[in-house]
Amino acid sequence: MASSGSGVAMACLVLAMSCMVVPSRQVVFTVGESTGWIPGVDYNAWAKGKNFTVGDSLLFNYPSAHTVDEVFENDYNTCTAGNAISTDNSGSTRIRLLTAGPHYFMCGVVGHCGQGMKLAVNVAAKSTPLPSGIPSTPATLAASSPSASNSSTHL
Repeated sequence: MASSGSGVAMACLVLAMSCMVVPSRQVVFTVGESTGWIPGVDYNAWAKGKNFTVGDSLLFNYPSAHTVDEVFENDYNTCTAGNAISTDNSGSTRIRLLTAGPHYFMCGVVGHCGQGMKLAVNVAAKSTPLPSGIPSTPATLAASSPSASNSSTHL
């Protein structure tokens, strides 16, 4: 009988541990899909409806004579090259989105930004839902923690 109880306890422990694993899903978005990064495409229409999250990447595929410049908002709005945060002309540029908020990209070749080679994306912070049964507030966690009363740290 005791072994039956241990088996149930072990199954519950395994189930609880599996609920705590939160998969990290990072997506690589190929800008423009099969069309790639070329003039004459509405990249903001391409981005519409896509959910970009911190940790995701943008992959720009393009022929020579183009660049991918990450730029400031004002430079994006005015298609001003020369003050890029970063620039690449390798033909295949992968940019990892490391921070939440707006990110702006354009081709730094004269005239290409005005022909549509620009993209603005809004990156959301990565959300990690708490597993069920875990309190959501730090105060609740501290109060329910057995070591909270033994802690020597005072705020």
